[in-house]
Amino acid sequence: MNPFPHVSQELGALLARTGLAPLRLGGRELLPIVQGGMGIGVSAQRLAGAVAAEGGIGTLSSVDLRRHHPDLMAATEGCNAGEDAKRRINEANLVALDREIAGARERSQGRGLVALNVMRAVSEYAASVKRALAAGVDAVVVGAGLPLDLPDLAQDHPKALLIPILSDARGVQLIVKKWERKKRLPDAIVIEHPGLAGGHLGAARIADVNDRRFDFDQVLPACREFFKQAGLERDIPLIAAGGIRSFEDIRRLQDLGAAGVQLGTPFAVTSEGDAHPEFKRVLAEAGDEDMVEFTSVAGLPARAVATPWLKTYLKLEARLQSVAQVKQRCTKAFDCLAQCGLRDGFKDWGQFCIDNQLAAALRGDVKKGLFFRGAGALPFGSQIRSVRELLERMLTPAPALA
Repeated sequence: MNPFPHVSQELGALLARTGLAPLRLGGRELLPIVQGGMGIGVSAQRLAGAVAAEGGIGTLSSVDLRRHHPDLMAATEGCNAGEDAKRRINEANLVALDREIAGARERSQGRGLVALNVMRAVSEYAASVKRALAAGVDAVVVGAGLPLDLPDLAQDHPKALLIPILSDARGVQLIVKKWERKKRLPDAIVIEHPGLAGGHLGAARIADVNDRRFDFDQVLPACREFFKQAGLERDIPLIAAGGIRSFEDIRRLQDLGAAGVQLGTPFAVTSEGDAHPEFKRVLAEAGDEDMVEFTSVAGLPARAVATPWLKTYLKLEARLQSVAQVKQRCTKAFDCLAQCGLRDGFKDWGQFCIDNQLAAALRGDVKKGLFFRGAGALPFGSQIRSVRELLERMLTPAPALA
């Protein structure tokens, strides 16, 4: 008999033997493992649905999902400027979002949970949140900015799970206090370490990413103590994210007060990952010595593999920033970011089109792509394995592996 009905039979039995606590969320007992959202299109329905089907939380990324749908790409081909072009591209992405949520839910077979990650920094943040909730997504996860208005956007969906991504105890306190005034609490909070995670990082500057205040042994106990002192009527699960690669990592973080963990890069390189095989190869073969931190066009520190395009860009960055100026229109017509260094002429921000570069990576274009990656060796090294195998590895203590 499966002790965890919302987890696959095999992994439910494995979890029961580990001594790890399940992640209790949305009235379900789940694997204490969340798959992080990765755009553009890296975590779409195939990956998110596979993770949910095993009993974890599978997460779609909202950004430019039309790229997985040839008919939607054809319908927006040639959209280069103007409000009509922007409207057509945004609507295509919302149609893609409907399809991806439906596909992930079908693949989940009623197990786990299906979430959507939306960056607070994207211009279509509110529209994406509302569309996802209307489409029946189980949870909305928001990072890259403080989602102070998320309870307002979700007021017609009281059962939907709302999960902010934060990096320190101060941010947690701020969100909880602001949301309490709106009669809602986070259903869980992702605590993402900017010194270990990939993609956009939750620190103000590159120099801050390794600040001690972000360390899990500082943040997790501090958050638990704040919840206790605040007298919250229910527990808020904390999900640690960044550099987590083993069973021992999960056990250590649960001992520190986390209810679960979130992994990005290890899931990105699974056989079910929605990106091109060359994308997976680049991430799987990269070591920490191949990683570089830089400022994104969103004005946030970011971590990626130092591929040819990124090396060339960083050599030119100072020169590009010195001549940055406000442009009359977005390079891609649909203004994907609410504020963009390239479009808005911010001289200290990145000066490239992030949609172009991430889309190239999704296609496996090593020469032109921007390949976000977290720190640390992957559980299977450079091998590409399945979601099931990854979850089994994460739930198996090292001595048993040997």
